Amino acid sequence: MFAWIGAALFVVSLTYFAYSFLITYAAPAAATARGAIAFDAALFTVFALHHSVFARAGVRAVVTRLVPAGLERSFYVWVASLLFIGVCAFWQPVGGVLWDVGGAPLALLWMLQLFGGYLTVRSAAIIDIWELSGVAGPRASTGPSDFKTVGPYGWVRHPIYSGWFLVVFAASPMTGTRFLFAVVSSLYLLLAIPFEERSLRATTEGAYDRYIQRVPWKLVPGVY
Repeated sequence: MFAWIGAALFVVSLTYFAYSFLITYAAPAAATARGAIAFDAALFTVFALHHSVFARAGVRAVVTRLVPAGLERSFYVWVASLLFIGVCAFWQPVGGVLWDVGGAPLALLWMLQLFGGYLTVRSAAIIDIWELSGVAGPRASTGPSDFKTVGPYGWVRHPIYSGWFLVVFAASPMTGTRFLFAVVSSLYLLLAIPFEERSLRATTEGAYDRYIQRVPWKLVPGVY
């Protein structure tokens, strides 16, 4: 029950983000409140730091002692989902509109945004969306075959992040509120990639290094 409620909360957090970004943040703000940008950056930093905190061996050991066996991932999903809901709920509006297009340019942005959403969902499904949501426990490692090169994972090593960038930047009108959310969240992902890859290279006995050789691009095929 704990795992399934956590999975439901995971879905709610993503749905609330979609509503906030597509509807609430799309409304241009009259002005930027004093300290709003710093507050928003600090708010997202709190959410982002929980990844680093839960990655620490000491914290994982404490969680393992406090949470029944098999529910560690679900506990993480609970914390991450509640924090993400908090970020979306308390995000402060920022004034200004960077662009507001119509016609063919708007249709192109919509297609890019839809493709970003597909890329994110498809990539999560390949990993195992049930494991990501905490319903299924982590699978036992089977060596190099754990790193799949099917679908988007044959194009880039972090397709979920690539999809995220398309979702948050291929938007119109690009209000100041939307733009700050896009920049702060994307900057965190760019900073997180080297740490994630360093950890994978150190803990997979060469499997991730071989994956890098097969898929050399991180986010954009042929570019980066």
